[in-house]
Amino acid sequence: MREPTVTPAPDAGDRNNNFYDNTETHELQGSDIEITGEIENPGIVNLSGLTRHSVIVKETVLKDDGTDAFTGAYRYDGYSLFDILSDRIIKKKNAAEFKPIIDLYVEIENADGDKVVLSWGEIYYPNFLNNSIIATSVAPIVPSKTKDQWPLPVKRKLVIATDLITERNISNPTKITVKSYSRSIPVNRDLTPLYSNGFSITEGQHPLAEISDSPKLQAETVHTIFYGRGRGIHSTQPFTGFYLKDLFPKYFAFTKENIQRAFFVLVGKDGYRSVYSFSEIMNRNDQAEILLVPCKEEKDGGQFRIFPSCDFFSDRAVKALSEICLEIKGSK
Repeated sequence: MREPTVTPAPDAGDRNNNFYDNTETHELQGSDIEITGEIENPGIVNLSGLTRHSVIVKETVLKDDGTDAFTGAYRYDGYSLFDILSDRIIKKKNAAEFKPIIDLYVEIENADGDKVVLSWGEIYYPNFLNNSIIATSVAPIVPSKTKDQWPLPVKRKLVIATDLITERNISNPTKITVKSYSRSIPVNRDLTPLYSNGFSITEGQHPLAEISDSPKLQAETVHTIFYGRGRGIHSTQPFTGFYLKDLFPKYFAFTKENIQRAFFVLVGKDGYRSVYSFSEIMNRNDQAEILLVPCKEEKDGGQFRIFPSCDFFSDRAVKALSEICLEIKGSK
């Protein structure tokens, strides 16, 4: 692979208020990217004509002892997964059972065989779009006093700007596979009353716990405009509940494997389900958390429901929660 080319910085003298353009921008080299899976039009990604986006990242990885290590601060420029996947026509394998797209996820693989998982929701539903990119250039963000220098990447990179620990930022991605959650779950959208007495926590087919009472966790109130993709405005009332990430450490380890390759499936009593990556629940840097909301008194949707404060739309807000299942995909 040839050495990256260097583009002169537009503001090496710090002449404007942009902190992120003060160093040279380095071009990154990479391979073609193939898109495949549950789509009608697979093929090689054509980046020409797509809008370039910039994200800023403080890259930090997990060490073998479970502590974290900061590896550098960068501005990455490239092409968002939102744009790359926008013209791919979804062809869900499970569409006859469950038509909504909120149980989709993507596996992204690089030339070394490393794989990471993103939910479809974190690409297409967040409040702020284009936060996951295939970076084709990079510029270090150098502290003005210490002048610390960090190693520069040389290969293109998947960069997910909302991750705290950046283990999903794999180099030289070559393949994107679109998938739907494969386990069959019966759907009964006419279920009355729509109520679940509690929910199970499982890992694959292995039961871990049954939750029927509100957990003893710090209650949080999130103010929101609750707006659906289909039905529009639902309410402007706040939600009070518990951060889902605070419930999980008892059952699921915070590991590199889980950050990269695990996802949760949240299932309602009526079979409605949504997929969230492990990282978007457990590893956020924006404090836009997913809430577990107790609503025992509600006959329609109780006793627990899910509220994703990170989403623009309400579609992944599962009512009458009956199961939370962790799945790990994409092993080498």
